[in-house]
Amino acid sequence: MTATSSEAPAAGPPRKATFGNVLGSEWTKIRTVKSTFWTLLAGVVVSIGLSGLISLGFTSSYDQLSAEDKAQFDTAAFSLVGLNFGMVAFGVLGVLVITGEYATGMIRTSLTAMPRRTEYLAAKALALTGLVLVVGLVVSFASFFLAQLVYATKDLDGSLGDPGVLRAVIGGAVYLTLIALISLGVGMLLRHTAGAVTTVLGVLFVLPIIGSFLPGSWGDNLAKVLPSNAGGMMMSAREMDDALSPWAGGLVFALYTVVVLAAAFFSFNKRDA
Repeated sequence: MTATSSEAPAAGPPRKATFGNVLGSEWTKIRTVKSTFWTLLAGVVVSIGLSGLISLGFTSSYDQLSAEDKAQFDTAAFSLVGLNFGMVAFGVLGVLVITGEYATGMIRTSLTAMPRRTEYLAAKALALTGLVLVVGLVVSFASFFLAQLVYATKDLDGSLGDPGVLRAVIGGAVYLTLIALISLGVGMLLRHTAGAVTTVLGVLFVLPIIGSFLPGSWGDNLAKVLPSNAGGMMMSAREMDDALSPWAGGLVFALYTVVVLAAAFFSFNKRDA
């Protein structure tokens, strides 16, 4: 009697990671990391809270304003002003999405699972875009409606049906999303959390201050296209004489985002992990 032995079937080639798999993985990752929740919570609270507080301050001093200052009132821009401070948290989130992986060494594991770096970074950018856009819409609409409750006490409230208002409120969410994407690109280029956050804050807050001191008409024109000056116009319901139009400002800020991300993609593909 002879014993028969059965051979185990040969293992097939390893399954190739698809872009959909990586996108799903990045979506799960960004939603489950604790820092994401706390960073977004800070952005939500600061944006909505300051929008409400600043609207209270504005209405309390409204009667003392000159007729010229009153004529400059933009119900959308003045309702979303808190986003100019809350955007810091969204920028920090964009940085942490990539620098956190470098800090823990997780980047090597991620690239082993998905060696096609362009697809990996694209999946990360898409996951970040989806999350921030949804949260940004909530923040922007909540800030607007909260401010309208305050402005109604002085008959200054507006509605989404007013010219340019709906576009401006949606523009606030898009602005936060683009800030997160620019920050992702900066984080990818620098690979260091503190350095990337400092760079983003410098671009968003320090450059406009420097621009305001530039002399002559060329200084005024340059100041208009600085990142936060241009991007901030996305939250304005109407045009201003000393700034880009809302559409032009959004286009300029989107161009900054594309340039930074393109540089990040190029660097990511050329450098070691």
